[in-house]
Amino acid sequence: MKVNKFFLFALIAIATSLMFISCDDTADGYGDNYVVNAVVTIKPINNGEGFNIWVSDKVQGQATNLVKSPYGNKEVRALANIRDEGKAANGMQKIYVNWLDSIRTKQTVSSVGEKEDIKKYGDDPLEIVKDFTTVVEDGYLTLRFQTVWGNLNAKHELNLITGVSKDDPYKLVLRHNAKGDVTGRRGDGIIAFRLREIDKIAKEKGKKEVPLQLYWKSFNGEKHITFTYHTRDDKS
Repeated sequence: MKVNKFFLFALIAIATSLMFISCDDTADGYGDNYVVNAVVTIKPINNGEGFNIWVSDKVQGQATNLVKSPYGNKEVRALANIRDEGKAANGMQKIYVNWLDSIRTKQTVSSVGEKEDIKKYGDDPLEIVKDFTTVVEDGYLTLRFQTVWGNLNAKHELNLITGVSKDDPYKLVLRHNAKGDVTGRRGDGIIAFRLREIDKIAKEKGKKEVPLQLYWKSFNGEKHITFTYHTRDDKS
């Protein structure tokens, strides 16, 4: 998994946002079109010949200025700048897309025991950034993270591990393998994980809302956070 792309994007997005915020733009100004204002799910229809945009439980619709999915028949999470254009005749939202940038979207992996997990998936530190891009929704855990980057060509790997606790099936561990790239400046990245295994467990237990416990190794030791997750009830 190459996360250096998203590190660079995050830096560019932050720098661009600051640049335009510092200008005298109005709320409808040109500069605002370059700021991330949503984290969305792109859901292909008819093998990508069309697509829906999932913005929230209450807001879903189709793009008014795009027909085919830019990602073919693959469902992905994406950073976006979008504009609400009201309701369509079918009751769905009409959404104008200024731009999309796909987020690396992965499946979770199953634990093979803590020692083996560390050996296989790494034990390097990172921090979770608490902002609107760190969110659990629509079947995904999307995380903005921060770690040390010294080599822009380094291929850091992140994996989200399920099945780490027999007592708590909703406990997850995020593992980071820096591949030896452990000195340099701190920078941001973003990644999404499809929570299909959590959806399956919750459905078997008759749960539509579950507490996700996320653990990770930070630069100051182990940390964790609890998310309330509304499960996704489909086969995607």
